[in-house]
Amino acid sequence: MARHLRHLAGAASGIAISLALGISANAQQASVTGDGSILLEPVYIGGEGDGDAPENQTATRAETVLTERVTRAELDAAEVFDPQDIDRIDPGVGYNALNGSFIIRGLDSNRVLTTIDGVRLPWLDDGARGVNGGGTTFDFDTLSSLDIVKGSDSSVFGAGALGGVVAVRTLNPEDLLPGDKTFGGLTRGTYNSEDQSFGIDQALAARLGDTYMLLEGGYRFGEERDNRGDVGGYGSERSEPDPLDYDRKNLLVKLRQHVGVDQVFGITGEIYDRDENIDEFSASTATYEAGSAYRDKVEKRERISGHYELGAGADAWLDAADAVVYWQRQELSEDFDGERLSEPAGAYSRLSDIEETTFGVNGSVMKHFDLAGLDHKLSLGGEVYGNRTSQMASGEDTCPPGPYYYWYYYNCNFLHTNQADMPEVHGASVGLFVEDEISLTDRFRLTPGLRFDYYEENPQETEAFTLNPTYRGLPDASSDSAVSPKLRAEFDVTERATVYAQWAQGFRAPSATELYLSYGGPGTYLSIGNPDLEAETSNGYEVGLRAEQAGFDWGVSAFYNRYKNFIDTESVDPSEVGLSPGDYPFGITRSFNRANVEIYGIEANAKWQMTDVWHSALSLASYQGRDLDTDEHLNTIPAAKGILNFGYGNGVWGADAYLTLAAARRDVENEISETPGYALVDLTAWWRPTQVENLKLQAGLYNVFDETYYDTLDIPDSASRPKDYYTEPGRSVRATVTYQF
Repeated sequence: MARHLRHLAGAASGIAISLALGISANAQQASVTGDGSILLEPVYIGGEGDGDAPENQTATRAETVLTERVTRAELDAAEVFDPQDIDRIDPGVGYNALNGSFIIRGLDSNRVLTTIDGVRLPWLDDGARGVNGGGTTFDFDTLSSLDIVKGSDSSVFGAGALGGVVAVRTLNPEDLLPGDKTFGGLTRGTYNSEDQSFGIDQALAARLGDTYMLLEGGYRFGEERDNRGDVGGYGSERSEPDPLDYDRKNLLVKLRQHVGVDQVFGITGEIYDRDENIDEFSASTATYEAGSAYRDKVEKRERISGHYELGAGADAWLDAADAVVYWQRQELSEDFDGERLSEPAGAYSRLSDIEETTFGVNGSVMKHFDLAGLDHKLSLGGEVYGNRTSQMASGEDTCPPGPYYYWYYYNCNFLHTNQADMPEVHGASVGLFVEDEISLTDRFRLTPGLRFDYYEENPQETEAFTLNPTYRGLPDASSDSAVSPKLRAEFDVTERATVYAQWAQGFRAPSATELYLSYGGPGTYLSIGNPDLEAETSNGYEVGLRAEQAGFDWGVSAFYNRYKNFIDTESVDPSEVGLSPGDYPFGITRSFNRANVEIYGIEANAKWQMTDVWHSALSLASYQGRDLDTDEHLNTIPAAKGILNFGYGNGVWGADAYLTLAAARRDVENEISETPGYALVDLTAWWRPTQVENLKLQAGLYNVFDETYYDTLDIPDSASRPKDYYTEPGRSVRATVTYQF
């Protein structure tokens, strides 16, 4: 408790200093929107004219009929603090807490591509010891906007965009320095009773001539996330969450040099670090001494990147261009300690780690021209990147050196450690794309596109891998290529209403773990990858309508996606992998390709600014997914869900009410994944005191009626804990103070 009070005092001091600095700064004041939001519409180069319009952006940055662009104001209004809050924005987008990834239209992990400032965020999985995640290793406080692109479309963004893309953009110094402003900043302090967390984020921006600089740092600390379980104590029957303390730190530094009009060179440095310390009271009391089990989970990411942007106002031959060159390292680890009661009894520890370093370059260019009497918007682009992936498991126990006999054989053979469960893997990927938006008439546009992808993964022999008791030599390298076409048609029924249809193919290369995992021990079990895996491919079809009229924006869409070579795991006969039946009597599982999987669904949304002060919104999403060969339903498909919002805002104060409705989920592979329907009511309010310009106070009461409910994405396929453990938080409070100067 004292530790948390010290953290809280430091956060409060940081807010007070920032407020004093901002109030005393003799600088242009920030703009305020009608709903009370301070800032933060992202500033793009070309902001003086129409250079930031979609028609003057490259394909990787432009907003299309398939893009949902979420602004900083919308993130603040929904009080999105962490990835698990993303479903407040869109019921078709969620977060899978079991594997640390976003989920779009029923797909997650490495089937959803996340990028930050154009740099891929790899999703990592050690394949056996439960260390996975990485696709959400960023702080929402650092964002100025994010783009959500749903559907099976790899033609622009490349491999991994089977379910969709979450493209996040961090704050630029220009966002805080509109007009002739030369110094500014943004301070944000937050509290969330779900996990008793406090956060402080401070951004400072300065301008010297045409040179812009940004320094942003954030810190958040909290405890375990609440649930509705009521069984405490020690052991596997515990349904209350295990006690937990976490710290999250991030640092973002940017330097951007403007050259002439609409041309920018920039460099970015970023560090993200999250550390969780967990007392595993739920550990089996038959295996571990009660209260002795402890786990430390760490997520780290470091990035250095250089950027180039060209806008339409630069009067260059090209209308737009962007490029990024980067180096990035990501590490996930779990360190477990406990006092074992069962043999081998005594002190026991395990440290499992997976790390990936990526380095590469990507970019695109865009040019408008007339050909054969038709207007063309041609975009060309590509990426080249390499990766180095390594995994290691180390630890200590009371097992003597092998080989094992008698009871040691049945116990220590299960506790393999101080080895790598896969070789170090060196990979390379290349992607090239072209697309052309052709205006056949003033109302009808046709956009064909084509992308070529190639990858290779080369396993490297290391001493740690040769120590693995399942080692049978270095596996074969893997490589493949794919051509992913698309065709989109758009017709403007009116100036403000567009119907569209798109067919697009997708592509995902198998990961190093899926190819080369080798986890187990002779006489026990074995989980292995498959270097002969085929890359996943997909065909996606979507039709929809988007319209806006006098403050009323709405859209509806329907889609159907078919996937080939969907990668999963299955039990295999030892003879299929060249082993004898007695080698691994507890079974062998291997990665394999499912032949045919389908996912389809419908989505709808509407926003209505009813008067100058009253507004409302509605969004719906419903999906189905299954293996066509086995008729098994996919457990990653969320329940049908809708969100209704009604609110008031007069520029000084406002309030919103949200009603979230979710259907029961019954079409699942197993009983534990079934969930009942639920209804949630959330209330929020904000106030901008006139005594202090650009200060905004916001608070929310969530799950007002203390409903017991489940997020279908947070329940594992096979659970070792009571189902109440997987319930979501009850009634909770959030508060935010934001000040911009």
